[in-house]
Amino acid sequence: MVILVSLMLAGCSEDYGVDQYGRKVTAEQLEGQWLLINYWAQWCGPCRGEIAELNKLAQQSSAQSVTVLGVNFDQLQGAELSKASAELGINYRVLAQDPAARWQLPRSEVLPVTYIIDAQGQLRERLLGEQTAAGLTARLAQLQKGAQ
Repeated sequence: MVILVSLMLAGCSEDYGVDQYGRKVTAEQLEGQWLLINYWAQWCGPCRGEIAELNKLAQQSSAQSVTVLGVNFDQLQGAELSKASAELGINYRVLAQDPAARWQLPRSEVLPVTYIIDAQGQLRERLLGEQTAAGLTARLAQLQKGAQ
């Protein structure tokens, strides 16, 4: 039993791979954070439309234990991911590896989709369609208030 628990805890602390710049994303960097995980694609008009809003939210919320993360729906890697992120003006971190399995996120056939993960690593909400910084901030405040 002790071995099983140790293995489970070790799995929880696994790193997240690298971001669009090739920088390692560690579990410690995201520990205790609320996460907004946004799936996007270059060909998705609404995805492109919400990038400025997500940039704004990432800048506003960095001191509030909230981290915005992007994930490319088409699973771009390396230089392709870096180029696409730069061309679209994405200023928040984009994970090269899809974290869906880590949080048991359902695969969405609709883009954009944003998942809200609480500070304990639990999926709290799935938001379909284009989001605004103000709308996400309000929703986060409601969820965080309910979690206290």
